[in-house]
Amino acid sequence: MTTHKKKVIVIGHKNPDTDSICSAIAYAELKQTITGKLHVARCCGELNPETQYVLSRFGVDAPDYIDDVGTQVKDIEIRETPGVNPLMSLKRAWLSMREQHVVTLAITTESHLDGLITVSDIARAAMEMVDNGILSRAKTPYENIIDTLDAALVVGEAGSRRFSTGKVLIAAANPDLMEDYIEKGDLVILGNRYESQLCAIEMGAACIVVCEGAKVSKTIMHLAEEKKCVVISTPHDTFTVARQINLSMPIGYFMTSENLVLFHTDAYIDEIRETMAKRRNRDFPILNHKGEYVGMISRRNLMGMSRKQVILVDHNERNQAVDGVENAEILEIIDHHRLGAIHTVSPVFFRNQPLGCTATIIRMMYRENGVEITRKTAGLLCAAIISDTLMFRSPTCTEVDRKAAEELAVIAEVDLQDLAEKMFEAGSNLSDKSAEEIMFQDFKKFSAGDVSIGVGQVSSMNCQELANIEERIRLYWNQNREVSDTDMTFFMLTDISQEKSRVLFRGKGAKDLLAAGFSIRPDTDVCEIPGLISRKKQLIPGLMVALQI
Repeated sequence: MTTHKKKVIVIGHKNPDTDSICSAIAYAELKQTITGKLHVARCCGELNPETQYVLSRFGVDAPDYIDDVGTQVKDIEIRETPGVNPLMSLKRAWLSMREQHVVTLAITTESHLDGLITVSDIARAAMEMVDNGILSRAKTPYENIIDTLDAALVVGEAGSRRFSTGKVLIAAANPDLMEDYIEKGDLVILGNRYESQLCAIEMGAACIVVCEGAKVSKTIMHLAEEKKCVVISTPHDTFTVARQINLSMPIGYFMTSENLVLFHTDAYIDEIRETMAKRRNRDFPILNHKGEYVGMISRRNLMGMSRKQVILVDHNERNQAVDGVENAEILEIIDHHRLGAIHTVSPVFFRNQPLGCTATIIRMMYRENGVEITRKTAGLLCAAIISDTLMFRSPTCTEVDRKAAEELAVIAEVDLQDLAEKMFEAGSNLSDKSAEEIMFQDFKKFSAGDVSIGVGQVSSMNCQELANIEERIRLYWNQNREVSDTDMTFFMLTDISQEKSRVLFRGKGAKDLLAAGFSIRPDTDVCEIPGLISRKKQLIPGLMVALQI
């Protein structure tokens, strides 16, 4: 049996920001140091330019992308039943199945799956083989015949040669009668009678099988060599040979090669479960991403499958989480947002603190566990705090966040102001992005009762750049009736230096909601709100309170 190497996935939310990515990387490093178990950071969305700049600056690779954490075939036990050669005899296939306690063999050529053969296929072949020409039609290798009959090669060469013409006969009559039914290319089973051996060779037999270990004379051997007739000697009697010889045929002749039900290692269990339930197959072949055969699974394997283990950082709401999270085993949630609605099968470690950034919590956990933080990791966490607190201007920022960022800056050997300016400059450079990409690069969904709300945000220290982005977003909204799948959509254009935001809005009730939540009179589709820079701490709470009025 083999299983995909067990690892814990540490992952942030969809439309990841700098905090979710950097916190995932840093926490995966911390957990692996503490537990010794493999923890890997992953992302489930495209990285924004600010995050890309941060990773590049500190020489850290971006986490691999994963769009679904549902259980896959590679997460369950795969029985490593080796593939067998299509030239293997039916007898050897049967013995192999008995030794491995399996009922299905995969027939492969250099890891390529050619077909399948089952115990039922072998039994059916044995019961239905009444045609004395089937051995040649199956192009049976002479090596198979020798092996199946526990025989020895007396004359000729086996190697890659095959019995490919003629029929199988038993020389039970005298030589005069044999001349009437032996034809060129036949395989003749006979005993120790010199005359019968001689007749068969003279009539052009391709092979004679001499039973009961009878001696073959030098004359017969010489004639056989001259006529290119293969001579095989077996210790078994004629009856046994007649019964056994067809079991020398290659399994490739009987295999099922069309309409195979097979699965790939990347397939999700939910997708294959129904297919397996509808089939009578006991075993199903598995191919890897290269299309190579790797083993078998059965319905029984699904009973003991283990889910992917996941740690969520910087979010705790289902609609922000990676797809398939409901089918994963959530081990921990580390977050600084309001409580959402992620349901877990069993209790989890849940750490939620009213701080400006998840990275601040991760920094605290390094200290609590006595783990020294590296320069690169310190740089990532410092950048995450700068990003989420807008360089300490956000109302979500606490003194704990500020102190953590200052300590991390020392470890990372960076100047806070310089790092912030270059990060925000990289993040606001959206000239090569489409309006849709800008709209959804940092877009989060929230819900209150039956109402769903989507909020996007762009932050910059350049007011002219924000004006250009607003114009592009307006044009995008005008050209698209539906810009998101939420009841109301808001887009914040945050001027960090002026500590204010212009908020575009759309959807039935959006204007009234803003008016009630912030005691303002919005224009047709936009309003400017001084002091508003935080989506999490200001905009969302204001909207939620207004919804409850």
